[in-house]
Amino acid sequence: MTPAGPTDPSIETSPVELVVQIREWAAELGFQQVGIADCDLDAAEERLKQWLSRGWQGDMDYLSAHGARRSRPAELVPGTLRVITVRMNYFPAEAADSWDVMRDGSRAYVARYAVGRDYHKVLRGRLQKLCDRIAAVTPFQYRVFTDSAPVMEVELATKAGLGWRGKHTLVLNREAGSWFFLGEIYTDLPLPADEPQADHCGTCSRCIDVCPTQAIVAPYQLDARRCISYLTIEHKGDIPEELRPLMGNRIYGCDDCQLVCPWNRFAQKADVPDFAVRHGLDAAGLVELFSWSEEEFDLRMEGSAIRRIGHERWLRNLAVGLGNAPTSPAVLAALEARRDHPSVMVRNHVGWALKRHTSAPPPTSPRPSPP
Repeated sequence: MTPAGPTDPSIETSPVELVVQIREWAAELGFQQVGIADCDLDAAEERLKQWLSRGWQGDMDYLSAHGARRSRPAELVPGTLRVITVRMNYFPAEAADSWDVMRDGSRAYVARYAVGRDYHKVLRGRLQKLCDRIAAVTPFQYRVFTDSAPVMEVELATKAGLGWRGKHTLVLNREAGSWFFLGEIYTDLPLPADEPQADHCGTCSRCIDVCPTQAIVAPYQLDARRCISYLTIEHKGDIPEELRPLMGNRIYGCDDCQLVCPWNRFAQKADVPDFAVRHGLDAAGLVELFSWSEEEFDLRMEGSAIRRIGHERWLRNLAVGLGNAPTSPAVLAALEARRDHPSVMVRNHVGWALKRHTSAPPPTSPRPSPP
């Protein structure tokens, strides 16, 4: 836990007053909301154990690698009494219409959180500035997280009153929907905790019904092994063949469950320049992206969350998208150019894609439509 810098001992700030200041400073730093959570995650720990026992985490061994520290903040960071949680809008204001891109099988769909700069760096830097401001008025210890350690972000956010867990397992907020990032500060400050929000999903099941691979197996229950976000980002091996046709042109992440959520009618666009679209990733052509060399990929994805998956998995994902694309000379030529790629995984997916185009009947991947 990082100790605070020097403070003026003659100035005392009560916990209640400090929370008011923290909210003001956070707003100045671009965060839309701040909440304070206690460290009691016993109920969440039991749910996590049940989820892991089903094997729904797939390749994400890190979800079980840290034992109870994920659900016990004070064991992860000794001395932690409270968790300051924040959210920041990320939906890019100028992005192409998501449904239009997904209906056009020649283009690639990239989850809207990833079309701009890597959010890890953006949020971490601003959280550190928030800690610096707190340190100027009171001595404290802290550690900053942004999806970067065994932290139960959604559970902490819901405990802190930032929203409730939707049936798709993401945090939902009545005034902001779900298009936002989360960040946390583990601290030894005895701040007053906020009250959780009530669940407002009601009888709605749009997120469950729309999931292309039926990964949301029941309300609030996600089998990550079927989730397109998992398959295109976290999964390191071959994508199961039976799921490939269902992926359409989603080559990095998936937003369908958010796009149909009624609460996202109230979502606000990002006002942080870092989340603006880069390299035309909101509507780029599959053939164009598939032509990038490893050097081009590393250069263009510098500063992007996408770079973490590496060029090999990038090509794997795009091969699936091309296999689901309308047959054309350009698509066939692009696939043929990678037929003898050094990676066995890439060759497997290219071979599958070529077979889709050369076998009868031609691929007929479903084209989504807005509800």
